[in-house]
Amino acid sequence: MQLAKPRFDVGLFTNRLEPMLAFYQGELGLSFDHMLPLGRGLRQHRHDVNGSVLKINHARDPLPVAAPAGWRELLIARPGIAVPEQLHDPDGNAVTLVPPGHHGITGIAIRLAAREPDWHRDFLGRILALPAQGEDGFRLGDGVILLEKDAAAAVDLAMDAKGFRYITIQVIKVDTEHAAILARGGREGRAPQTLGSTARISFVRDPDGNWIEISQRASLTGSLDQG
Repeated sequence: MQLAKPRFDVGLFTNRLEPMLAFYQGELGLSFDHMLPLGRGLRQHRHDVNGSVLKINHARDPLPVAAPAGWRELLIARPGIAVPEQLHDPDGNAVTLVPPGHHGITGIAIRLAAREPDWHRDFLGRILALPAQGEDGFRLGDGVILLEKDAAAAVDLAMDAKGFRYITIQVIKVDTEHAAILARGGREGRAPQTLGSTARISFVRDPDGNWIEISQRASLTGSLDQG
């Protein structure tokens, strides 16, 4: 893929904004960037984390009860950490601070629980065209996706539920990349659509139905033109 940013972003949903902000801003020290209204009672609170964006999507209405998505753990490289330090945010999401270089992580990583890791190796390596890092890792710019087997992982969950629910890949041309992913056997989640003058986005889904946003953000590409 032609990336517009050499790393991915992570999106989570919550009904508990204040405790979550206290954890991510106060305890972890992430820098708040801005709030983006999404409509339908959703507001996205965007935070910088080693050049990636953690998107805390606060829902006004109660989120449905749902099983955890495959996106299970956010790992953040943190200078001064000698050994991994596992934490949990107020909603119970796993967040681990790691020494830079741990599992090749220099920015962030996310752990993906998969029913059949071989299916996901094919998806990440062939369909998304990401380079492998070891047996169970894939690089997306300076970000890392780590696979772990979970035969009981839930399948085809809705995106709008509590917890880590999607990652975002920033590209130069979203329509080109979306079509290429489908041509290589990927599954469409949502067709490309334009969000005002901010971004043009689409979604694809991995073999277990986890959501992956493909985004062409005007602030990164300078245009939403597809020509």
